[in-house]
Amino acid sequence: MPRKPKDPRELAARALCDLRGNPPDIKMGGRPMWESYLDEVDAVLAAVGFATGVVISVNDNGNDADSQ
Repeated sequence: MPRKPKDPRELAARALCDLRGNPPDIKMGGRPMWESYLDEVDAVLAAVGFATGVVISVNDNGNDADSQ
């Protein structure tokens, strides 16, 4: 049976954990270390509109080049 894909929040938290040189699965307070990065992940996702469903493209600078 194929494994269920990991939640994107978990993948992002694991990446931050790894970026900081911490092993994601080591236990801290009885929980995996990666879980301590979820607040940071949520802050980034909210800043880019994922929390509200309003996502603005990084390529959208407010100028419509086609209409010039």
